[in-house]
Amino acid sequence: MTVPLKIVDISSFLNEDIGSGDITAAIIPEAAHAQAEVITREDMVLCGQAWFDAVFKHLDANVNIYWSVNEGEVVKKNTTLCQLGGLARGLLTGERTALNLLQFLSATATLSREYADAVAGTGCKVLDTRKTIPGLRNAQKYAVACGGCYNHRIGLYDGVLIKENHIMAAGSITKAIQAARELTKLTVEVEVESMPELVEALAAKPDRIMLDNFSLEDLHEAVKLNAGAIDLEASGNIDLDNIRTIAETGVDFISIGALTKNVKAVDLSMRIKLVS
Repeated sequence: MTVPLKIVDISSFLNEDIGSGDITAAIIPEAAHAQAEVITREDMVLCGQAWFDAVFKHLDANVNIYWSVNEGEVVKKNTTLCQLGGLARGLLTGERTALNLLQFLSATATLSREYADAVAGTGCKVLDTRKTIPGLRNAQKYAVACGGCYNHRIGLYDGVLIKENHIMAAGSITKAIQAARELTKLTVEVEVESMPELVEALAAKPDRIMLDNFSLEDLHEAVKLNAGAIDLEASGNIDLDNIRTIAETGVDFISIGALTKNVKAVDLSMRIKLVS
């Protein structure tokens, strides 16, 4: 599944920063106009144009924004991403919020592209997780797709993922899967941590089995034992150094929490100059 492009309450992001008003921007004449440009200081995958635009449109409905690169495009450092023109106060007030969104969404997309490239040609899909920045769930999941990876379930409502604590509460893997089947027609996935648990899960026939922290040897054995019957997902202690090797075992999916959790904001700068 892939979350659709959705702007999530831009006003809440702005209110966090502006509060009762931008006192510093008030020193600029209300009618003054300015121009600005945004430049990247490092290689990146651009993501977040719609969020960036929405910030400035919220502050100045007549602002003009001209993008030099496309959403999802790989961009080299020192490239001008966009140019803006509008009321100086609006550009100054929106600068930090807009850049924060663009930096973090582009960082998510950039990291996702690295992981997608790492498994290219294997047939394995890299998935995100629910380890997202609070308030940016849909935005980050959009960024993951923008970078070439795929979305796991969006939240707790659109898929069943039976983990260790669920299994203990239900009584067994088999009972947990049976209860889920009786409850919903949504995708049912179960996490297993050993070969005996895998055998039980295979017999209970969920839609997908997550192989948590399996060794490389056990992953090969799991794929062989499964024989293509059920989708297999590898998870746990996987990074760019070992993901290719894991993908080549034949698993269908690899889930990576780092796509949305371990992001380092892309280095962007916005230069503003007064024109009237």
